[in-house]
Amino acid sequence: MDPLTLLREYTIRSSLDKIVRVNDEFRFGSDYSFPATIETGFRSKHVQQTRRYTLETLVHFITNHHLKHTDYIQNARALRIPAVTLPDRKPLIDYLTGKVQSSDSIIPLDFSNINPQIGNIDRNLQYEAGDVVGLESATNLIELINAKEKPIKDREAMLVFKKRDFYSVLTSAMKRDEERQRMDALQRKDNIVAKNRIESRGFGVGEEATKMRKMGEGVPIILVPSAFSTLITIYNVKEFLEDGVFIPTDVKLKQMKGVKPDCVTVQKKFSRDRVVTAYEVRDKPSALKTDDWDRVVAVFVLGKEWQFKDWPYKDHVEIFNKILGFYMRFEDDSVESAKTVKQWNVKIISISKNKRHQDRAAALEVWDKLEEFMRSRSR
Repeated sequence: MDPLTLLREYTIRSSLDKIVRVNDEFRFGSDYSFPATIETGFRSKHVQQTRRYTLETLVHFITNHHLKHTDYIQNARALRIPAVTLPDRKPLIDYLTGKVQSSDSIIPLDFSNINPQIGNIDRNLQYEAGDVVGLESATNLIELINAKEKPIKDREAMLVFKKRDFYSVLTSAMKRDEERQRMDALQRKDNIVAKNRIESRGFGVGEEATKMRKMGEGVPIILVPSAFSTLITIYNVKEFLEDGVFIPTDVKLKQMKGVKPDCVTVQKKFSRDRVVTAYEVRDKPSALKTDDWDRVVAVFVLGKEWQFKDWPYKDHVEIFNKILGFYMRFEDDSVESAKTVKQWNVKIISISKNKRHQDRAAALEVWDKLEEFMRSRSR
């Protein structure tokens, strides 16, 4: 390929930055190399100057064609590079930028005696003294390249900044790791508590414990919706049922830094009873096995039929005959929001949007209904 055509291709695809001058030659990427003073096929129309422009002249011109012609001439003279004349300026720009396919000023040259390809790196190294023998194997080629390289930075130097350090990144990573370990420890502790307190009030030893095992062995399960549109989710259910405090899901989500637990264990802490029951709270009914469904005792409902899709029951009538249902709402919400729920056998629990001291009474109401349901279920 001749240098004029190659220069045109690089100009059209905006790759002039890949044309690099190394000593007395221009390298077009890693594919071609031409002497800087080689004449191209573009001939000047100037009456007194019927010469061909060199590659050096054309590369300098196309990279500075945005300058005014007088400024361009001064710049070329300062660099001692022959300049493109004013009459040749427009046709040369039109050709190199692809506006025209050819020009009357172009007279093809024969480049058969020139080998412009660089090809592989060893083509440049081949003719350097003492390197010919080293190109016989790939290993020697790597050694030659490494010998000619000048290391600027290594992997350690890349991490050194005068005005920045990575200590804050280290501390934040350590904090996240500590928080994760703390959450895992709490979860393990809750699981141990749940296993040790299966036999609660209403589930003693002997015959009643046998009845409970028939209903489903293991910790009783409470299901909550996974949607954020409901008041009670797996993020805030522990604070509500154990501490009697309602915390909005979005606030709790920020406190937990987006860490979502698969399962939460809750128990009635504000109780005078010495023995309390532990419950598992989950929000993925699809993950429950057949035996797990025997342990489901309560559900917080959204008020939408699709919440019960793929449940192992034929309709909501059967669901709420076997499972205790709760519907949480703000006391000043419209009646329409609970229109569907009123047709179901569920308990509606109302809380205030702002009066958090009233949350405890609502949580106690949930516990009372749940304990009553558990006693009736064990009979």
